[in-house]
Amino acid sequence: MSTTRASLRWIRADLRVRRGQALLTVLAVAGIVTALITSATLLEDGTNPWRGLFAESRGAHVWIHTKDAPDVTALSRLQGVTQVAGPYRTAPVMLAMDGRKSPVALRGMQAQPPSVAAPLIREGRWLRSGDVDGVVVERSFAEALDLRVGGPFTVTALSGASHPLVVVGLAETADQGFYPEWTPGLAWSLTTTLARVEPALGRSESVTGLRLADGEDTLPVVHGAVTLLAEKIQRMSTWREVRASMELDNRLLGLMLALFGVTGLVAAALAIVNVVGGRVLTQTRDIATLKSLGYTRSQIFGLLMAEHGALGLLGIAAGLVCGQIAASFALDGMPILPLSSLPLLAIVGGTAAVVLIAVALPAWRGCRTPPIPAAPAAPPKGHLSRVARLALLVRLPPALVLGTRDAFTRRVPAFLSIFGLAVPMMMITIGLGVWATLDDFLRHPEQVGQAAALTVRPDKLTPEDAARIVKADPEVQAAYPGSEVAALEPEQTRSVLARAVGTAAQPYPFSVVEGRMFSGRGEAVAGQGLLDLLGVKIGDRVRMTVGGTPLIVHIVGRVVEPDQDGEVLSLGLDSLAAKDAVPPQFYSLVLRPGADPAAVRARLLAASDEGLEVQRVVNPAERLEVIRVLIVALVVVLALIGLANLLTASALGLRDHALDLAVLKAMGLTPGQVAATLVTGTGLLVVLGVVAGTAAGASLVGGLIDLQGHTSGVGAGIGRTPSALTLLSAVLIAVGAALLVTLIPARRAVRAKIPVAVR
Repeated sequence: MSTTRASLRWIRADLRVRRGQALLTVLAVAGIVTALITSATLLEDGTNPWRGLFAESRGAHVWIHTKDAPDVTALSRLQGVTQVAGPYRTAPVMLAMDGRKSPVALRGMQAQPPSVAAPLIREGRWLRSGDVDGVVVERSFAEALDLRVGGPFTVTALSGASHPLVVVGLAETADQGFYPEWTPGLAWSLTTTLARVEPALGRSESVTGLRLADGEDTLPVVHGAVTLLAEKIQRMSTWREVRASMELDNRLLGLMLALFGVTGLVAAALAIVNVVGGRVLTQTRDIATLKSLGYTRSQIFGLLMAEHGALGLLGIAAGLVCGQIAASFALDGMPILPLSSLPLLAIVGGTAAVVLIAVALPAWRGCRTPPIPAAPAAPPKGHLSRVARLALLVRLPPALVLGTRDAFTRRVPAFLSIFGLAVPMMMITIGLGVWATLDDFLRHPEQVGQAAALTVRPDKLTPEDAARIVKADPEVQAAYPGSEVAALEPEQTRSVLARAVGTAAQPYPFSVVEGRMFSGRGEAVAGQGLLDLLGVKIGDRVRMTVGGTPLIVHIVGRVVEPDQDGEVLSLGLDSLAAKDAVPPQFYSLVLRPGADPAAVRARLLAASDEGLEVQRVVNPAERLEVIRVLIVALVVVLALIGLANLLTASALGLRDHALDLAVLKAMGLTPGQVAATLVTGTGLLVVLGVVAGTAAGASLVGGLIDLQGHTSGVGAGIGRTPSALTLLSAVLIAVGAALLVTLIPARRAVRAKIPVAVR
């Protein structure tokens, strides 16, 4: 018992002496655990929103859109189908609100919620038999348009007739992805209400859902449905498309956090090894005294593990709490489910194992210290390093030569310090590269396939009048007619987006990163996601069913495509059949450099007497602005790790050369020169680590971003390396801050009495 009390007193006294270093260790580990938990939560949440909604609503695995109602009995007899949802009649309408018009799919339902694919009411209530003017709106669509329960919902049918409705509830569904990634918006009304809004059956479609016994294997059921319904099918979607739509932004955030977290964990392990190793070297005399008083090797090992391991475990506990809080506020207004127990235990257990192993290595070396209390704390002897010899050859001032010699007195800790500083600096450089990529997206939207700043739909005017008005505006550089239709892939098991903008003679300025732009009828460019889906490459010919018409397209290039996970086929309007191309659905407007999209929009609305629908094109980088906050937070965590390494290297330098201070003063060096000697020894390690980390990060960041772009379907060719000025500024700031931090203990050591410095 007395040994335990003595050990606790020794640990408490040591922690009091180095409060700042202990706090840095706790904060570094806590920051890494926070990043890992947040990343895992966002990665899992990429699936969990769909999974939770699908399980709660008993969703359908396959959705079939047909012109007329299919034979439900025949569909239910398909092998693997357990239940059928619908068919539901759905009509396209336009929601007019605050001068903005948004397309809506109005779906007719019964007052009794279905047993399969039932919308989940989150606010308000479900439809009742007397709600002839009531409508339930999909939640993400309602939030985007600021719709509330009890608010108006005025829709315009294709006939031009307006119908005032009222929002009675907001619901979530696993039928389709979140708005605006998945359009049009979705709303439910009674079948009688839908018949009043759109009485013409020819202007609506039928939607049927199939719930399968084995949701993982949808292909046999899809093939059976295609064989059964043949030409009636307009488009199809599966649960995988819905899940992919829901996980886009969270997945990108999660992967980025995971990269920082795992790399940061390696850096934290190096920092802990350096910190504990430095403390063990500094405590050599104390450990020797403890052994002379009767402490065994195992007791010394346990003592060091208890002190330094407790700091790491305390950081894990703090990171566990912070990670749960950070994950719950990761995205504005987006419900995020807590991380499941298995990955949470893996993160906590893995981090604890890394921390304890990092502590055990120097603790084992410390427990082998011989029991000689008077052991001198002199640094190891050896030859001058090559860097020190170079300093002598170029005739640097004596203080700098001595500091250069001191930098590599202990070579293993020196290289560990360099590596421990290089890893955080590498990740900081990668973060700056992500920042530069976002900036490039915002400054040059044409490089991500968004050369057009505005999209104009004729609405109340004829396409000819719309084209005349937009081309008359002095700040409109070009107006490209376009249409978007569903295209069935060769196996006709799922549909993708076919976007026809411009013509073969005057194509829309897509960002082509491989191959070339289409220049003839039947030629097309595709996103990476579509190339992967079809298993084709540039130069191949593919048979698609576009708008119900068979079309063989020659894929001549790959474009950067941020929409629909890159599963988009882009071609000229003259490549479509006349029924899909004439008249065009919209015009994409490319403005002159420096033009204000808001001013152009206002002029077009005024010139058309509000007869045009003019919408601003939303840059996908705007949805990822939260990454900037994430980068700043991670830079702080990585800076803490680097600071812990820096203080350790500085403490080792002071410990090894404390006895040299009096000698240096006797040689004629001023206190400033003595401090410069100590700072140079640590500063050289800092410069090498920072420069190496910056160079490694700059060489990797472009490839890492392109790899993420390729796997997400957007495509490679989007990664940007930070500018030379940014990299130089980062290096100078890191080195300058490190030297200032090192200067404080160096000046304090110079002013201290030698016996105090030795202790």
